[in-house]
Amino acid sequence: MPVESGNSAAARQVKQKRKSHSLSIRRTNSTEQDRPGMQRDMLEGQDSKLPMALRSNLMDLFGQIEREFENLYIENLELRREIDSLNERLAGEGQTVDGGDLSKGALKTKASHSTSQLSQKLKTTYKASTSKIVSSFKATTSRAVCQLVKEYVGHRDGIWDLAVTRVQPLVLGTASADHCSMLWSIETGKCLLKYAGHAGSVNSIKFHPTEQMALTASGDQTASLDDDVDFSDKDEADGEADGPNECPTIRIATTTLKSHQGVVIAADWLVGGKQVVTASWDRAANLYDVETSELVHALTGHDQELTHCCTHPTQRLVVTSSRDTTFRLWDFRDPSIHSVNVFQGHTDTVTSAVFTVGDNVVSGSDDRTVKVWDLKNMRSPIATIRTDSAVNRISVSANQRIIALPHDNRQVRLFDMSGVRLARLPRSNRQGHRRMVCCSAWNEENQACNLFTCGFDRQAIGWNINIPALLQEK
Repeated sequence: MPVESGNSAAARQVKQKRKSHSLSIRRTNSTEQDRPGMQRDMLEGQDSKLPMALRSNLMDLFGQIEREFENLYIENLELRREIDSLNERLAGEGQTVDGGDLSKGALKTKASHSTSQLSQKLKTTYKASTSKIVSSFKATTSRAVCQLVKEYVGHRDGIWDLAVTRVQPLVLGTASADHCSMLWSIETGKCLLKYAGHAGSVNSIKFHPTEQMALTASGDQTASLDDDVDFSDKDEADGEADGPNECPTIRIATTTLKSHQGVVIAADWLVGGKQVVTASWDRAANLYDVETSELVHALTGHDQELTHCCTHPTQRLVVTSSRDTTFRLWDFRDPSIHSVNVFQGHTDTVTSAVFTVGDNVVSGSDDRTVKVWDLKNMRSPIATIRTDSAVNRISVSANQRIIALPHDNRQVRLFDMSGVRLARLPRSNRQGHRRMVCCSAWNEENQACNLFTCGFDRQAIGWNINIPALLQEK
């Protein structure tokens, strides 16, 4: 009987190993190929109201997500093994140096220092890679809730601006291109009062800090003050009831401010409510005394038309924005000195710049960016938000410090002050804005309806925004 040599036995073992390896590969491939069929069999055996095609798509998506996390997990395991092997090798080199001559003390110190630096760098890289996985789990476990609460319909043209009264009763005010401004009940959505005294588009509306008084700016080159916004006797208002909601109409303003030579695009109250500031296309902003209606200061310096103005909630500061790609900070805290600072942080029209409760200014622009600035050091922004569409009149929540960004592309996005995106308001054919969103305004006193937006689809919308603390801390 022939005896098999050692070489032939070894060759046979290698062939058997190759054969078994190829068999396992074929089994694995066949398993991967049969997986969709297995998933379909599992789906057919389960009781669900979802269509089979939708359930199959969901299973495919979950399978892709699982593979992505599996790849990340394998990558982190490999990185962990590299760190461990490198630490062992460096530790071995350190032991060799320790056993050497004492004259190599400097070499030992240098080697241990470089070893600790490299080890720390690798650990930092590992933590950064794993933190991405942890962040993705946080985002899925706690979501922002954005729900449409009420629609306010009644204007006959696009709505440029809106605001909420600061004293009770809380009402919503809107300014429209139909030459009218309206006051609405937040709860019922009913029009309470209409002001039709302007001869041009109403571009802005703001309410007095402590009284029921409205300030509107118009394309007829004027700004109007109206203190007849008490709704207890609204049936006695001048004018006839007209419009879809049949609300009473006022046609004569209490006070009219005239000194601009162009469209008045925005207006706001200074802290205390004794003075107002207006911004115009005549490249100037004017400061008026409310009681006498006299012009106190003309704020000039912008090279092109102004687009917005805003006042600080607690200090005598004004910020104006312009089409010249800049915004300016005007300081009236010292009566004898009126200083101005120019900021050039954008590459296109600055559509709005607003103060926050703290020491920040937030600016939005047609260059599709929003920037957060620190009043103490405004050489460069502390955060920059880049978007896919031009940004219109932004607003910042005083309580939650959330920035609401209305866009030309009908979207409204929410960001925190560090530039992290928190949510996007839902929009479809049945809800949300159907045309450009012009403005946003927060309502800190009503948790059920705490954000309002308006657009050129002739409607204002009230939203309930609930941002979990987990998302705001990210």
